[in-house]
Amino acid sequence: MNLENQKPDIRISVRQTFGLDTDMEIDGFVTKNEYVPKIDNDYKFDRDTTLAILSGFAFNKRVLIQGYHGTGKSTHIEQVAARINWPCIRVNLDGHISRIDLIGKDAIVIKDGKQITEFKEGILPWSIQNPIALVFDEYDVGRPDVMFVIQRILESDGNFTLLDKNKILHQHDYFRFFATTNTVGLGDTSGLYPGTQQINQGQMDRWNIVTTLNYLSFDKELEIVLAKNKNLNNIKGKEKVSNMVKVASLTRKGFMAGDISSVMSPRTIIHWAENSEIFKDTGYAFRVTFLNKCDDREKPIIAEYYQRCFGEDLPESSINVTIENKMQEENNLQDLSSQEKNDQESKQQKNDQKFSIESDLLDVKNLTRENISDVEDESSGTVENQKAKTIFSKSVKKYKVYTKEFDEIIKAEDLENDEELTRLRMSLDQQLTGFQNVTTKLANKLQRKLLAKQNRSWEFDLEEGTLDTSKLTRTIIDPINSLSFKKEKEIEFKDTLVTILIDNSGSMRGRPISIAAICADILSRTLERCAVKVEILGFTTKNWKGGKSREKWTNNEKPTFPGRLNDLRHIIYKSADTPWRQAKKNMGLMLKEGLLKENIDGEAIKWALDRTKKRKEERKIIMVISDGAPVDDATLSTNPGDYLESDLKNTVNLIEQLSSIELLAIGIGHDVSRYYKKAIKITDVQELGDVMINELTDLFLKNFKIYE
Repeated sequence: MNLENQKPDIRISVRQTFGLDTDMEIDGFVTKNEYVPKIDNDYKFDRDTTLAILSGFAFNKRVLIQGYHGTGKSTHIEQVAARINWPCIRVNLDGHISRIDLIGKDAIVIKDGKQITEFKEGILPWSIQNPIALVFDEYDVGRPDVMFVIQRILESDGNFTLLDKNKILHQHDYFRFFATTNTVGLGDTSGLYPGTQQINQGQMDRWNIVTTLNYLSFDKELEIVLAKNKNLNNIKGKEKVSNMVKVASLTRKGFMAGDISSVMSPRTIIHWAENSEIFKDTGYAFRVTFLNKCDDREKPIIAEYYQRCFGEDLPESSINVTIENKMQEENNLQDLSSQEKNDQESKQQKNDQKFSIESDLLDVKNLTRENISDVEDESSGTVENQKAKTIFSKSVKKYKVYTKEFDEIIKAEDLENDEELTRLRMSLDQQLTGFQNVTTKLANKLQRKLLAKQNRSWEFDLEEGTLDTSKLTRTIIDPINSLSFKKEKEIEFKDTLVTILIDNSGSMRGRPISIAAICADILSRTLERCAVKVEILGFTTKNWKGGKSREKWTNNEKPTFPGRLNDLRHIIYKSADTPWRQAKKNMGLMLKEGLLKENIDGEAIKWALDRTKKRKEERKIIMVISDGAPVDDATLSTNPGDYLESDLKNTVNLIEQLSSIELLAIGIGHDVSRYYKKAIKITDVQELGDVMINELTDLFLKNFKIYE
């Protein structure tokens, strides 16, 4: 069909066609063709979005529609085009769309019985020469090389240069250009849309109109779902759909509060309503439509939303999960014999009392055997033993713990109630004001330089793939030579775990702990977006001046040189497998008055190392955030003055020399480079953004290798 010579031949009233209170009229076509979308008579138009789209058609404006998934952004454009009979083509601009897909490529054709190569135009040159409304979906996922191809046509009078044919293409008078996006060009700031890119601001500036289409009001959403499911448009059906919309609203509130990481879109509600008619079971339809797509750890929360609106429990509800777990525990207890119970208790007591030099020295034998390239055969072990002796000073061998009986490892949510955690988080959020752009900038920089899987090289002389035009001359000269093809080669990056270990000592009180909490919060969000597992840990003591450990030492007649003499408190703010949104409240706990006491850094690093070693990620990084030397009055008053500091130095030295696990440090107001080889210093919260974006990125990149 020849579209090039077609022009709009009718004026259409916006008031009559779209029901909007305006006298605006728009050009349209009398007849349909194969590129005109089908009309959905039940479609409900959003006033602001419709006016923006109509302006794009009427005045040749470039219109970008931004909003959450499932809100009908692309469909809105299609339904406007359908009612004015304007040809419309949608292209999903995913990461696999390349430059040649848009512009065109050389193809092998048969002419006059001979095999020749001929340039075939892509979708972009064809569209701009015809009266077509071109729509790019997922505009913020496009690759940078593709985005710059688009930039020129964003200007309404912009011509397109086709380099392959030395030809300049002029835009058709009735070519129109639209795009839809989940973000607004700043990257994924919500955590919902990994893989989206930060869009060049020069390109964003070329969009004439940017409109937002997010979730609609309750009444409007109810109206849309009922229009799509006419069988439910009765009293009973309206009640059911009303409850469905209420569940969706709760998921959105839960997402905003950080309780869950999935939200229900209007499209999800429509599918749920349709499935409820298919299965005749609202609960089962909800599970297969939405709940089964969610994180297992979030299912009880979402099932609770369903219970609130429909008054019935799903199998995933907390009460059912608790009953099931309780029954399982009872069955397990019944299966255990009395002797097995005694054996377990005895074994636990031995483990609690055992002070293993091999464990305290960080499993040096395994670390050495794994990382020292010149280690001799295990039977001789000469180099290994010499290396170990060099590293371990006498103070390391002397370091001991008087008792571990009163130590604790505890989750942050177990130290405070939910209401107080929410209040503390709000306090932290107030201090985060002004750092909104830091997250986006740091994430995109890390993603580009460190963790993103990018296609950066080519494989040549293949039998299939993209035609290698640079080698066509040899085929022309000698037809016996076969055509040569090429293919982009993907570079594989190691999967990574970052453990952030934060000093929760009394000297960190005030501005230092605020900076540390902000730092951990931003790092957790940004690295998680880059597909990096993040664990956030804290270390302090349960009491000042020794606590129960010191009491026990006193009651035992105060033996000399008792070793560490305080009750440790190691806090898990966020485990590696917990999404940031579920753990975000816990970050505020660092601001709680009375939490911060003494700091015994060496043992805390060993604890973090032990947790890290159990993980399966290939690359592992421990980042310590501290304000200086370890201090514990009870320990230092009964041992040498450098007792804790020597243990810290030797622990760090061991990890840096023998372990494949990388160790970094951020000094809050103090230089910690005397303890750590890789360290930076932050003195004020105002410089946190620049330091993290520049110096911290360089620290991550140092010694990073690409494995092909």
